[in-house]
Amino acid sequence: AALSTRTFASSSASSSSASSSSSAASAAAAASSSSSAGAASEYLCPEFSYTPPGKHHLFVPGPTNIPDSVQREMHRASLNHRDPFFKTVTYQALNDVKYLFKTHQGQPYVFPGTGTGAWEAGFTNTLSAGDKVIMFRYGQFSHLWVDMAQRLGLNVICLEEPWGNGADEAKLEQVLKEHPDTKAVCVVHNETTTGVTSDLPACRAAMDRAGSDALLMVDGVSSIGACEFKMDEWGVDIAVTGSQKALSLPTGLALVCASPKAKSKLASSNLKKVYYSFEDMDKFNAVGGFPYTPSIPLLYGLIEAMRLIKEEGLDNVIARHARFAEGTRAAAKAWGLETLCTQPRWHSNSLTVLKAPPEITDTSDFVTYMYCKYNVSLGLGLSEVQGKVFRIGHLGSMDEVSLLGAIAATEMGLRDYGALKNVSNGAGVGAALDYFRRTARMIPTRDHVVHDPMIQDNQTPMTASG
Repeated sequence: AALSTRTFASSSASSSSASSSSSAASAAAAASSSSSAGAASEYLCPEFSYTPPGKHHLFVPGPTNIPDSVQREMHRASLNHRDPFFKTVTYQALNDVKYLFKTHQGQPYVFPGTGTGAWEAGFTNTLSAGDKVIMFRYGQFSHLWVDMAQRLGLNVICLEEPWGNGADEAKLEQVLKEHPDTKAVCVVHNETTTGVTSDLPACRAAMDRAGSDALLMVDGVSSIGACEFKMDEWGVDIAVTGSQKALSLPTGLALVCASPKAKSKLASSNLKKVYYSFEDMDKFNAVGGFPYTPSIPLLYGLIEAMRLIKEEGLDNVIARHARFAEGTRAAAKAWGLETLCTQPRWHSNSLTVLKAPPEITDTSDFVTYMYCKYNVSLGLGLSEVQGKVFRIGHLGSMDEVSLLGAIAATEMGLRDYGALKNVSNGAGVGAALDYFRRTARMIPTRDHVVHDPMIQDNQTPMTASG
């Protein structure tokens, strides 16, 4: 059947709706003709008006599922951020960011924006045009970070790695020795394109062995809150993340933390900064405000999201993510599928990226099929691995039962495509649920209600590490 379309016309267009008999092709042609004549283009999109029963199942590595209590906290009337009470919101949010980044020394910042904005804040407040920076590139997001650095006028030494590898610490040490004037080393902690988490303590050790005084800048957009991250202990100078990943918030907050060493570079930095100015933020944050209107609902959401994380305990949150990742990899092993990540030491807590079986020639089609058939959103392969892999996100607000749903749905889709012919039905689900059952613990405050039959002879369930 022909795909129906909905047209979103510019304000100058006629208010009358297009004839239902108009095809998508003719509408697109008309829009193209209008555009070539200098008029504003019309936006066409397919019709998605039907709401299926049940719920939409979101298993991408961001945006992530938002807890009910967070949504309730954000659903509030407009407030005046210049009223005296608001400083309690500002200070709570800033203190929560320090807890999340595991820092006592770092200065936290909460900007309206995304992880990309946080990148820009880190660069522009510490570096100058022409400064030499070493950056690893092993995925789409490390590629985009390199692109930003180059467009800002930084002198980038790009260390290329195969997509599926993490940062090569030995190579970093060697290049630092060859370029002692390097001002910053930039590492994407968890490359969301490939499901690879690089070893930050090993990178810091390589910098120390090389005698480098460069800043260590870390993109923790999809790692902080899901993977172990210790800003002070690991000697990280700039760390960034976004609200839509492990924090389980809507997109819209760019979180940055700067070490005293990074803050000392502000006076000499000559890159332009306006919206993402540390100096402006420092001045207003000191008195409980912001230099412009903040996203008030998101700040309340951040505080509630952090309340949930603190209630669970940040170390427990990270252990939960590690369990979910291990269970998902157990399912993949049962299916006979390979992860894109080449070494177990780089396995990600946040997502699992799987290579396509031979029966799936384009994983973009497979991911689209999963949405259209089972109302499940999985992650696409991006850039160099487009069409070759698909991604299962397991970060943020999630439990074993939810994740088993994603694994079951993925297995259904794989079988629909003719894959897993020699694999028993439910093999992936069985492998994951066996691991989850053996490693799960009773829910706190409910553990006194009934005995856990999985605990025998005063033994506790397995930990995530075995």
